[in-house]
Amino acid sequence: MSGAQQVPGGGPGAVDGPRGPVSAVVVNPVKVADVDELRRTVRDTLVDAGWPEPLWYETTVEDPGLGQTRAAVEAGAEVVFACGGDGTVMSCVSGVVGTEVALAVLPNGTGNLLAANLGLSNDLAAGLEVALERGRRRLDVGAVDDRYFTVMAGMGFDAQMLDSTSETTKARIGWPAYLVGAARHLRDRPMRVQIRIDDRPPVRRRARSVLVANVGRLQGGVRLLTEAEPDDGYLDVAVLTPRTLRHWAALGWALLRRRGRVPRMEVFRGRRVEIVSNRPQPRELDGDLIEPGRTLRVEVRPEAFWLCVPRPAQAPDLADDAEAVAERGERRVEEARRE
Repeated sequence: MSGAQQVPGGGPGAVDGPRGPVSAVVVNPVKVADVDELRRTVRDTLVDAGWPEPLWYETTVEDPGLGQTRAAVEAGAEVVFACGGDGTVMSCVSGVVGTEVALAVLPNGTGNLLAANLGLSNDLAAGLEVALERGRRRLDVGAVDDRYFTVMAGMGFDAQMLDSTSETTKARIGWPAYLVGAARHLRDRPMRVQIRIDDRPPVRRRARSVLVANVGRLQGGVRLLTEAEPDDGYLDVAVLTPRTLRHWAALGWALLRRRGRVPRMEVFRGRRVEIVSNRPQPRELDGDLIEPGRTLRVEVRPEAFWLCVPRPAQAPDLADDAEAVAERGERRVEEARRE
């Protein structure tokens, strides 16, 4: 694990300029109730902290964030704020991979996975404060063809759940809406999969879901993989094999309690993962559905981008200090509004 670095000036990942770093906001306007209010709050808070007024880009249906992020990087941005749901964040990550530009998350979608792993809810003040305090950590990403994910890729039940969760329900009750979608598929038949990790012999299972993870938290902050670290150069593979409602209940209860072994779940680790199913399956990257298929090939790309984190601590949990940073952020935003 490479750990994190505080970068007050100079060196890899440094974002200082004469008045503070140049920044840009890439926002999905569909996910924001009041775009003008968001823009005022972000601008006033950053300017009050000594940063230049940020560049501003809005996503479109045709381009959910990749093009806007690349434009921001070309315009000289040193920090890019991704403001939206999982799809927006994933697109922004793809735009900063391989650069020295830091990504900061301003979650506005329902149950944003990277925000959950940072310990951030839909808390604008906390997201701004994380960036302003300049804790940085260089993270791995998982690569699926020409797309990247920061949290996890999945095939099977997890993608079915996403596909069956309505936007209306998510807007009304938040991340618990995914439980409604999940309930519709608890009795579905398993898939037959062959899983090859690195150059090891393939593993064959009758599974409901196979998840390839860079970090371990799911929606609602549930910790699926306690050993997953975001910068160790490895991916953790969870194979879920429940067959009955009793199996699902035992698995869910064990995840909530996090004591000892989780029944009906096997965990593997590697740098390259290939999953082949006996029939086409729904697939997802970081909570965003991609086209169904029989195969999911994933490879880790180590230390691919800089992420703004609550505290640059050498700990596997990215959410370290999140509660305290949220309180500091609220005070900073209120001070900026009074001036």
